[in-house]
Amino acid sequence: MKENALLLLSLLCGIGLGWTGLDMDWLSHPSLPTWLLSLLVLQVGIGIGSKGDLRLLFHSFRWQMLLLPFFTIIGTLLFTALAGILFHDWQMSDILATGSGFGYYSLSSVLISKMKGAVAGQETATQIAAVALIANVVREMVSLFGTSFFNGKGGRFAPISVAGINSMDVCLPIILKVTGDKGLLPVAVIHGIILEISVPILISLFCV
Repeated sequence: MKENALLLLSLLCGIGLGWTGLDMDWLSHPSLPTWLLSLLVLQVGIGIGSKGDLRLLFHSFRWQMLLLPFFTIIGTLLFTALAGILFHDWQMSDILATGSGFGYYSLSSVLISKMKGAVAGQETATQIAAVALIANVVREMVSLFGTSFFNGKGGRFAPISVAGINSMDVCLPIILKVTGDKGLLPVAVIHGIILEISVPILISLFCV
């Protein structure tokens, strides 16, 4: 929750600084997004590799576990497309890119800003990245506060799907507590890992 609050505060501060008209050209340096993206991808790799129970997860792996992230991806993109009705001036590919973060707001926003900026210009890319940022932050907060609701209405796998990538870290403790099923641990972690890998693939596909 502190991270989300800090993130939203940073966004508001950025809007305020932009409104003042101060010279912020150094933030538009073409190599800055590349360095940020490289650091985020490095963080992803370290996060996956540093899991102490990674070997146990591989031993617990069943092919059926791939169905949950698959349906999470399909469902997310489907409802993102439906929500795109609100954005009449946007291309469907841009709308789908905003939903392809699956809760990973930092990586998805930087990816969209860099890839879309090279195609449509930085102003358009910034707008899409901002919507993606807000959408993914909201997804994380909804999954945190709504775990009991989703578990009651959709069953034990529903909170995992709603959490997206956060099923393997931020939302994992509350998912296990609410469902009362410790056997969901490998399912939730593998779900998060698969989605984490899919983020750069899908965003690069939609931002061409």
